[in-house]
Amino acid sequence: MPAPMSWPAQVVTVCFAAGDDADWFAAAEKVHARLHAHGTPARRYHVRHRRLIGWLTRFFGYYLLDAARRFGAVTLAAGGRKSRLDLTGTAAKATHHAGLRWRAWNTHIGTTTKPARPWEDFLAQHLADPTKITLNEARRRFEQQPRVLAMLASAFDPYELSVYQAGEATYVGLHWRIALVGDALITTDGRVLSPASDSVADRFRFLNEACGYLRNLRPDARVCAVAIA
Repeated sequence: MPAPMSWPAQVVTVCFAAGDDADWFAAAEKVHARLHAHGTPARRYHVRHRRLIGWLTRFFGYYLLDAARRFGAVTLAAGGRKSRLDLTGTAAKATHHAGLRWRAWNTHIGTTTKPARPWEDFLAQHLADPTKITLNEARRRFEQQPRVLAMLASAFDPYELSVYQAGEATYVGLHWRIALVGDALITTDGRVLSPASDSVADRFRFLNEACGYLRNLRPDARVCAVAIA
């Protein structure tokens, strides 16, 4: 049975042991069997080009899944052999963009508005007594806070408020981990790793476990990122 998930996974990373069938259809079958969901390949990983032979291999898509090209060279892929994926580069790019977002948030929101209570606090009140505070009322109370309104007006995701308020390192740390493993991970033996709840703390626990699992995979193991519709 699939592990219970407290919110719909958007991207699932599927892992295959060396020697297993690891094409897109095998990844889709694993996602359907374990999560009862359908999806499409998600081009999330930068492709690794070795220093000496990269000038040649950059034009070949071997050991890659759903590779994308730019000016003829393979640049992105939905997955493939771990040794061909530039996981460090993928995390570095996510770190860069997350840092830019946080600094923009801090400039326009963090220094101009008072700290606000995160959505998790209002959701907990609703779950504790749904008859007293409906979900719509909890959402209204959350979104009427000046900082949340400012985030909505500036196109920042207010439901990431707790991570923004925790500081740049925390915000960046969340997003480079998400770039590597997404919202859930299926191991080579079919286990589903996912957060125990939708709290940020549980997401970090899952992401740390999943990133550790990905790091310990053999270089000839394969991974595939699947976007759930």
